[in-house]
Amino acid sequence: MGEHLTLPDWNALSSHGDETLPLLGTALLIARDEYPQLDADLYDTLVQSHAEHLRHEVDSITPWPLKMAAINRHLFEELGYSGNHDEYYDPRNSYLNEVFERRLGNPISLALVQIEVAHRLGVPLDGVSFPGHFLVRLPVDDGLLVMDPFNGGRPLGADELRERARPHLGGDVPDDNALLQILDPASNRAILVRMLRNLHGVYAERGEWDRAARSADRVLKLIPDQPEATRDRGLAYLKLDYHKGARADLSRYLHLSPSANDAHAMRERLIELGMSRGRTH
Repeated sequence: MGEHLTLPDWNALSSHGDETLPLLGTALLIARDEYPQLDADLYDTLVQSHAEHLRHEVDSITPWPLKMAAINRHLFEELGYSGNHDEYYDPRNSYLNEVFERRLGNPISLALVQIEVAHRLGVPLDGVSFPGHFLVRLPVDDGLLVMDPFNGGRPLGADELRERARPHLGGDVPDDNALLQILDPASNRAILVRMLRNLHGVYAERGEWDRAARSADRVLKLIPDQPEATRDRGLAYLKLDYHKGARADLSRYLHLSPSANDAHAMRERLIELGMSRGRTH
């Protein structure tokens, strides 16, 4: 137990493969941007204590679904982790230290707690970048057990999953193959990027452009040249009157996605930026 959790370095993350990217460590790194005094060891030890509390019980159970039921019961009923239904867009729902302290989170941060505890107990739980709410999945004998971390780890049947996916597919009901594709496991990188995109959305909505820029910038540490994050950082820079950065990012975005739906609007922004440069020098 005496080992320290060393947080990764932002500048090293892009060189990690999807699966070697540390999930808990990088999520705590995201939180440290907002909470510089964050003690990573404290939360690593907390996750370990959740797992150790369950180890004897989980080891004595054979079927995966029943192991998972024990984990969910401990996390959601005994420890009281729950989805923050009242303040869904509170940024604290995305910062893991706050999730651990308040026992409140959004679908993706609660999934991360579930996944981290399950993995320490040898249970192969994966995240699912489902449209709308993030979910988790566990392989079982006859297919997949899909659960909703935002609602206490409740299992979801195929019909409910189809209904949930439908509004995001233009009203079409996905067939078995389409549904299985949607239920593909999310890589650690995909989970962390989705967490940062949630934060960017919250901060942009609130007009907190320094934090919105930071969230987009952190996506680019994970996936350099990711087009939407490049654009989002550029637009945040524009709001912060950092015109040089805005020009560089919006030009880069148009280079990466010349035929994007918003390419015309971004070109107009760049023209305006060029004119403002003409006026200021």
